[in-house]
Amino acid sequence: MESLQDKREPRDLQIKNNTHSSDQINPSDEEEPPDCAKEEGWVIVKEFLDPTSKEHRSLLSDIVEIPKGICGAYVLQVEVNQPGEMVLEKAKQELRETEEMVNESVAKLQELLKKEQEENGLIVPLENIAWLKRFLRIAHYYPESAFQKVKNYYKFKIEDKNKRFYENLKPSTEEIIFNHDIMTVLPNRDQHGRRILLVETGRRWKYNECSLDDIFKGSVIFLEAALMEPETQISGVVVIFDLDGLDAWQMFHFTINPAFIFRIVDLLQTASPIRIKSLHIINQPLGFGKLLKLFTILMSEKLQKRIHIHGADFESLHQHIDKDCLPPEYKGTCEIPRISGPIWLEALSMLDEEYDAVSCYGYKK
Repeated sequence: MESLQDKREPRDLQIKNNTHSSDQINPSDEEEPPDCAKEEGWVIVKEFLDPTSKEHRSLLSDIVEIPKGICGAYVLQVEVNQPGEMVLEKAKQELRETEEMVNESVAKLQELLKKEQEENGLIVPLENIAWLKRFLRIAHYYPESAFQKVKNYYKFKIEDKNKRFYENLKPSTEEIIFNHDIMTVLPNRDQHGRRILLVETGRRWKYNECSLDDIFKGSVIFLEAALMEPETQISGVVVIFDLDGLDAWQMFHFTINPAFIFRIVDLLQTASPIRIKSLHIINQPLGFGKLLKLFTILMSEKLQKRIHIHGADFESLHQHIDKDCLPPEYKGTCEIPRISGPIWLEALSMLDEEYDAVSCYGYKK
């Protein structure tokens, strides 16, 4: 059978020439063509959603505009509509996502959630099929497992140790993590269609200005953005931790904050309904192994097996992520400019209404 990797189709929301007919920009935004030579490279404009495709959107709010990044010939935006046929075929093969399975699993999950609402006060958008699919996809369409994922997701938010992080959480209120520019999503997907999240907690991280709490909230914001994309729900996310410049004081800062370690591991393996396909550690300093053990001791065997430590061996990294998906600093050949934190702040702040809608649901008793 021909692999899905070999026959991936171009996606409307990946990287493409901005003269494509489907990429019309609001006339008010077309006064001056974006130029990659300008500072940061990327310009953020508004993309107007097609109201006739609302049934395919995996959003909870009624927003009609989403951010769209343009850099010369390249375009990037949040993918909220129905994915292409190749991605749907991948969902069918890997996640059992057939029409019959969807209908049966949605009905059963709605039944379970309605009972949980009556007994324990869990408020969720029961009739939003796209939202239900978020949890069914990560559970391979086993409704009981998806039900547990929903409960984990919302219970995590109301635990005493976590709830303060979710109060009024949205991009526009978290300028610190964006302005310190230690987290970004690469502008292109990898060879398997997965989003690539890059976290640079080395020389970019000033822990006396940007706390571990800020890093946690930034992680939640980026993962929630990934959940808005059906294609990412299906294909998943890979994370690269670039530790270049991580010093002893920074490592010590992790060790004296065990609550952060517990919290971030819980988020990744139980509380977020996103498929974390692999975690890659590069440019780590001597002595990092002891710090890593503080994290891995809390991880499931499944998640531990998805951790890959590369050091400065980028050929090792390329065995997992094709070099044409990576920037030159990782010996890659993708020269699309990096999207900086301040640009992500501008873009994701346009989705504040969606983050507010996400916060409206959960356990209310």
